[in-house]
Amino acid sequence: MSERAEKQPAVYIMAKLYRGTMYVGVTSNLWSRVWDHKNKRFDGFTADRDLDKLVWYEHHHAMEDAIDREKLLKRWHRAWKFRIIEEMNSDWRDLHDEIDAIATLVETKAQPRPSPG
Repeated sequence: MSERAEKQPAVYIMAKLYRGTMYVGVTSNLWSRVWDHKNKRFDGFTADRDLDKLVWYEHHHAMEDAIDREKLLKRWHRAWKFRIIEEMNSDWRDLHDEIDAIATLVETKAQPRPSPG
C-alpha cells in the first residue's frame, strides 16, 4: 500500500485565504480527504465556501485521539487557530502535496490549551 493510501488518523484545517474562513476536520486518510475537498466531491461547508487549501494538520495514533483533538480545536478562538497554523505554515500555503504523517504524529493524548497571548 502506498504512503498516500495508508490509514492514519489526522486532524486538519482547510482554508481559502490567509486568516479567512477555516474548516476543522478529522479523517483516517488525509491525502484523499483533502483531494475530496479540493474537487468538491461532497456538498457542504468546504465546497460552498471553496475552502481548497490544506493549511494545517497533525496525525494521531488512534482515531479517538484525533476526534478529541478536532472537538477541542472547533471550540478554540480564531486567534488560537491562526497561531497553530502559522507555527507550521507561516504563509498559509497549500500543504496537500507535502503531507508527512511521521513528522506530524502527536505522541501524547494530552493537548494543552494555548494561552490567549
